[in-house]
Amino acid sequence: MKKKKKNNYSIYRRKLKQGRWFEISTTQSTMSSLKENREFSEENVSNKRPKLEPSASLKEKYMLSGIKERDVGITEYITRDETGFTGILKHRYTDFLVNEIDTDGNVIYLENVGFEPKKRPSREANLCKKQDVAPCSIKLSEEHRKKLESYFGEDDVKKLINLLVTGDNLVSQRTFNEKEQRTKIHKLLREAFHGKLETITSEANRFKIALLTKGSRRNKADSVIVEHSLGKPTEFLHVTMLKENKETMEVASTLSRLLKIPVKWISYAGTKDRRGVTVQRLSLEKMRVERVSHLNKVLRGIKLGSFAYAAQPLKLGQLNGNSFLITIKDVRCGGVLEKILEKRLQTLDSSGFINYFGMQRFGTFSVPTHIVGVQLLQSNWKGAVELLLSEQELVMQDSIESRKIWKQTHDASLALKMMPSKCNAEYAILKKLSNERKQDGNYTSGSYFNAVMQIPRNLRIMYGHAYQSFIWNSVASKRIELFGLKVVEGDLVLLTQDEADEDLMHQANSQFSDDNEEVEAEDIKKSEYVRAKVVTKHEIESNKYSVFDVVLPTPGFDVIYPSNQILRQVYIDLMAKDGLDPFLMSRRVREFSYAGTYRHLLGTVSGLKHYVRRYSDNNESLVRTDLELLKLSGTLNQAEGTHPLLESKRIVEDKPGDKIAVIIKMQLDVASYATMALRELMRTETSRRGDTHEEE
Repeated sequence: MKKKKKNNYSIYRRKLKQGRWFEISTTQSTMSSLKENREFSEENVSNKRPKLEPSASLKEKYMLSGIKERDVGITEYITRDETGFTGILKHRYTDFLVNEIDTDGNVIYLENVGFEPKKRPSREANLCKKQDVAPCSIKLSEEHRKKLESYFGEDDVKKLINLLVTGDNLVSQRTFNEKEQRTKIHKLLREAFHGKLETITSEANRFKIALLTKGSRRNKADSVIVEHSLGKPTEFLHVTMLKENKETMEVASTLSRLLKIPVKWISYAGTKDRRGVTVQRLSLEKMRVERVSHLNKVLRGIKLGSFAYAAQPLKLGQLNGNSFLITIKDVRCGGVLEKILEKRLQTLDSSGFINYFGMQRFGTFSVPTHIVGVQLLQSNWKGAVELLLSEQELVMQDSIESRKIWKQTHDASLALKMMPSKCNAEYAILKKLSNERKQDGNYTSGSYFNAVMQIPRNLRIMYGHAYQSFIWNSVASKRIELFGLKVVEGDLVLLTQDEADEDLMHQANSQFSDDNEEVEAEDIKKSEYVRAKVVTKHEIESNKYSVFDVVLPTPGFDVIYPSNQILRQVYIDLMAKDGLDPFLMSRRVREFSYAGTYRHLLGTVSGLKHYVRRYSDNNESLVRTDLELLKLSGTLNQAEGTHPLLESKRIVEDKPGDKIAVIIKMQLDVASYATMALRELMRTETSRRGDTHEEE
């Protein structure tokens, strides 16, 4: 058996002006081709990356009608068969249920809400019980005796001395209404009895006194200790969250505000879109279950449960995928629905779907996020700001007046007064610009840059990612159009774990030592070094790979591109239209320097099932959420024991009516979009302007 030839990496570095280094890794076998690509691209694209202002026609195109699939590179299907059906997606947010799948392959359900704590008796209750303690002997000085008798009387002092032997408790006959006096008495009792007594004041201002035992709490606050089955609190609290019609980052912001903690203390394995009912795990730093659980009383559209303490937080990508239950309403087709469904489902199950980035990746407003991303990648800060603040057909109604003011006056302070704070990016921009000085009546490029950098970081980065997604979609469409489902020479596949590990060890032991840097091999995280290689003619002839292994890169400084010149040229030509170059993706502003990632050309579906239901009103719910199943089972507030979630009750029975709904149940990998799987199934447009559309 032939030994596999090593696919060694070489590493070179590109230093940016601000002094930060980017490591760019590539296989030695592709170094020469990269050099050729670099020279080739420079002949076609200027390195200066000219700033291209958004044209009026471009603005009109999106602002008046919104975007469709073809506008973001989505044009192809797995098969040429055009038979499908139409229907309404997400008419209600309850028509789109998503449950996260953890790294062990378990679907995450909301199995309980809150927990039922057991309350230990308070100090006052404990002091009312006779203490089971060994007698102790303390000789009371004459001075202390006289002072105590002046406060409590002779009878109570005798009882005080006696309780040292009997362990009985004492409630003073006299009351003490002055706080200053009570403080003196507490201090006197500690001195006289050498700290052997536990003393508190009742609501009636009488002293309750008992022997101090090992379990007593010497705390001024007579608080209650809570016991539960979660064990000893640790650094992180993990919790299952169900949210309705909210984005994950929106929920994180709400929790940070209510808990008065930094939002960075809240982490999750993946973000979930707004329009749907989604269930996922969160981790919170330095939080106790009692405090977090209490939020269920005030949260709206959010429920928290299934609490567990853990030593580590959740991290992005720490999941295996998502389970979907999607209701498609008002289904119509040109033939027998069941026959069409059977055929389309069989194709989806066996051939998968083109793994496009879905329409939600490109925003819900008229100006797509990838168009803003172009301006940021061009370092055209003013262009990005003008797009975000522009008048548009599809925007939050509350922001229309502010946009008009900005267009007419460019007065940031005045526009800010009319911009709702929930428009995060626009509000942040206007707030910053309102504090910037104009020069000759205009804001400077530096002012626009400062305003852009006030946009929440996750949003700033999202715009560039959307542009990368647009390029990936366009190249994927061309790849399917030209070569279909065949593996061709020049395609890319991911290195196996063994190949990647072997090359990483080589990097750590040879390349880094050549640079006189001490790097331990075990410090290199395997998951952070996903690498690809070019498929050779020999590998194709031996059928080593299938089309499900093929990947395409999003543009970045740390990826290799297919060696197929046609696909390579698609990257170059598309980005040249925007004054960009796929081989020059580093920027002076580090967070706009994109490394790029590899994404599988095809997505796969598992656990595929379908149900057909009749109904009469599109506002009817045809499935039950986890929360509804909990209420149905009567275990809403039960913290312990298993909960079967009554899965048999998840989908409602047929109802009288002339409308038809198709309910799809399936599981997808982490990065796949359910709407793109549905697109392949239904063979219809998934944008809001298409036949298969979302309704508010």
